[in-house]
Amino acid sequence: CFLTGAAKLVVVIAIFLLTFYVISQVFEIKMDANLGHIFARSALDAAARSTKPPRYKCGISKACPEKHFAFKMSSGAANVVGPKICVEDNVLMSGVKNNVGRGINVALVNGKTGELLDTKFFDMWGGDVAPLIEFLKTIQDGTIVLMATYDDGATKLNEEARKLIAELGSTSITNLGFRDNWVFCGGKGIKTKSPFEQHIKNNKDTNKYEGWPEVVEMEGCIPQKQD
Repeated sequence: CFLTGAAKLVVVIAIFLLTFYVISQVFEIKMDANLGHIFARSALDAAARSTKPPRYKCGISKACPEKHFAFKMSSGAANVVGPKICVEDNVLMSGVKNNVGRGINVALVNGKTGELLDTKFFDMWGGDVAPLIEFLKTIQDGTIVLMATYDDGATKLNEEARKLIAELGSTSITNLGFRDNWVFCGGKGIKTKSPFEQHIKNNKDTNKYEGWPEVVEMEGCIPQKQD
């Protein structure tokens, strides 16, 4: 009986060891597979990150150099979609922010810090040009001025208003007409004409929308004002 019991014990131990060995082998295989999957996924994620194009402020096409402010802006689309103005990755004016309107939309930015100072829009179809003129006269030297039209930005413009905007660096303001699309970035106190300006004439033969030209967009890097 003793031998029989010992034999049974040996068999039980052998079965236990065999079972343990099989389980450990299966577990090791699964561990290897899981680790392989993890490493493969990590490699794919790293590859995706390395091939994903970088995003720059305001979604512009390339990074701005030091001591420059990134900006991107667009005019309105017909009388349906309002203009949009972004500086240093901050949307200053847009339809979503509900601070744009028919006419000329204006954002003022501190030329040293890039801080938003004010936003306003002036109805140049059903409104009066006087508030625009008074506003333009209050702009301080060193202020960055961004302007974008929506619907019609020219009908009520007079010579005085056009002259004040030209003094900010605009060249197209003298020719801005009924329902033209126009975006402009200039500054109070600059001595030269601004390189940041786009203008599309309202022309029934080339208009993208019925009665309006296509949207104009512009992006760039504004030099920071130095003391």
